[in-house]
Amino acid sequence: MTSECVVLISDSGSELGSALKSEVHTTSTPLHLGFSCYLLDASGRLLLTRRALSKRTWPGVWTNSFCGHPSPGEPIESAVMRRAEHELGAQLSSLVCVLPHFRYRAVDAGGTEENEWCPVYAARLGSDLHPRPSEVEEWAWVDPLPLTEASSRMPFVFSPWMVEQLPRLVEAGVFEDGRT
Repeated sequence: MTSECVVLISDSGSELGSALKSEVHTTSTPLHLGFSCYLLDASGRLLLTRRALSKRTWPGVWTNSFCGHPSPGEPIESAVMRRAEHELGAQLSSLVCVLPHFRYRAVDAGGTEENEWCPVYAARLGSDLHPRPSEVEEWAWVDPLPLTEASSRMPFVFSPWMVEQLPRLVEAGVFEDGRT
């Protein structure tokens, strides 16, 4: 068990303090700061990952490339880079915030609630991948547009945040050539 902390925030996005990550994710999770990142290769394919079966929330579901939480006082872009290295053993060659005000609330099958202000980033892969088995069960490079359709038809296979984010990312043109 680590002593990783998350940043608690108000409905307006103001920082309220921090709490241990291990104690925050419950059946009544307070609003806190997180992030999602969509990693694209040179061909515009998206790295889709399947969460490790050992994960506390949404184990075994397919999701975006990686997610995480900034530590108190840590710039969110630094947290994205840190989690890319931790989860995927990867370096990023670019990083762009594409949905700065995304927020969601979802409850997993075990009753754990996720309640995040979750800016969404897109990045390009700047190194090889070396996913950590404790984070990533499987991964695949996929075309984002068919994935968006699949997630709308079978949302139970995917993380709820990705199901909500993908159409917004398509609408914003994130997956068009040269955007990231």
